[in-house]
Amino acid sequence: MVTIFHNPACATSRNTLALIRNSGVEPQIVLYLEVPPSKEQLKTLIKDLSVPVRDVLREKGTPYAELDLANSKWSDEDLLDFMIAHPILINRPIVVTSLGTKLCRPSEVVLDILANPQRAAFNKEDGEPVINEKGLRV
Repeated sequence: MVTIFHNPACATSRNTLALIRNSGVEPQIVLYLEVPPSKEQLKTLIKDLSVPVRDVLREKGTPYAELDLANSKWSDEDLLDFMIAHPILINRPIVVTSLGTKLCRPSEVVLDILANPQRAAFNKEDGEPVINEKGLRV
């Protein structure tokens, strides 16, 4: 099973979803802006990513600056609370597979955790080639 924490308004998230589907898998899609993860689920995702909580915070297009989240006074628990209150602060897409959990920025990072090979050539929305006609990473 593959799960993607997805924002359909984000090109990176759309490209990641397309790469998952190009491997022949229809993932469980979590529209995390509509249905945010619980605090415990978010903690687990971050633990599985093996990164600091701050590495999962998104700055662009969010209330990051308004909330003064760059300030070191905020603990990890505080930052998790902000992400739960404002899910747009959760960087995306996060993909979970049997091979691991990754923050897929850039989108081709997802290839490292997909069990199935790519079935066809793939270009990102901007035209950048990722997978060639033999199904191999460019």
